[in-house]
Amino acid sequence: MRVTASAVSLNVDDVEASASFLTQHFGFKEAMSADGFVSLARPDVGFNVCYLRTGLKSLKPESLKTRRAEGLIVAFVVDDIDAEYARIQEEGVKVLTPIETEPWGERYFQVADANGVIIQLVQWMHAPDAAAGHGGGAA
Repeated sequence: MRVTASAVSLNVDDVEASASFLTQHFGFKEAMSADGFVSLARPDVGFNVCYLRTGLKSLKPESLKTRRAEGLIVAFVVDDIDAEYARIQEEGVKVLTPIETEPWGERYFQVADANGVIIQLVQWMHAPDAAAGHGGGAA
């Protein structure tokens, strides 16, 4: 198998609100869009973030039409978590989980878009301890 691209697709009620949040606060750009769909990209992220409007007729399998992106975290590893935290606060974004550092070296904070999709920024303060069995929210 040869993988040529990757994406995560999230079902949300308001595609435009989620897309606007990632473009405004996290530097994503629209790669493509159609009615009820948008794909966002950044050159330094290994996958596109796609938003699909809940109930979109083209969603398969049928069970996806009523499901929403809940209970998941979209995590991005960054170089300077403290600078990102300050920037997000200056931009007036509501922080769900204030910045903290886990014992295994993961320093992170979380925000959510208007649809409740959680975005987590992470910086590894030291390599995770594989023996401890902790992988954290992002690798």
